[in-house]
Amino acid sequence: MRHNRGMVATITFEPFPSAQLAAWLKTMLVRYIDERVLAGESVDEAQQNANASKERLYPNGSPAPGHQIGRLRSQGQAVGALWIGPTANDPDQWWVWEIVIDEEFRGRGFGRQAMLLAEEIARTNGASTIGLNVFGHNKTARSLYLSLGFVESSVQMRKAL
Repeated sequence: MRHNRGMVATITFEPFPSAQLAAWLKTMLVRYIDERVLAGESVDEAQQNANASKERLYPNGSPAPGHQIGRLRSQGQAVGALWIGPTANDPDQWWVWEIVIDEEFRGRGFGRQAMLLAEEIARTNGASTIGLNVFGHNKTARSLYLSLGFVESSVQMRKAL
């Protein structure tokens, strides 16, 4: 894959060992709360939304059935993380619940490769569609998803008064 910094090695997905999963979830929830606050929610609203999502998608301390959570690697080196799985309503509709490329690896094409890998994981598991949520302030990610053929299905807007 060509991009402005040369070739990117192939990216792979490796499920988190159970010992690392709890630590990852804690870090992910902090990041999710921060993103929701940046998008305009109060800290209390963001925490309530994060807790509700955790209860729904990570019941009893384990990922919901069919969900896969793990490390993204390139040439043996960790470059990010991915959480993907079916929606609760339809096992044919999959969702990217979390994708993050570690800051020092951004801008090198790993995000694009990770999304293509997510599509393949979903397809292999019988998905007919894949969706995700992206916060409006994340223009880089929005641009990437549009370039990969994702279309906006809903747009929330907010104005401070």
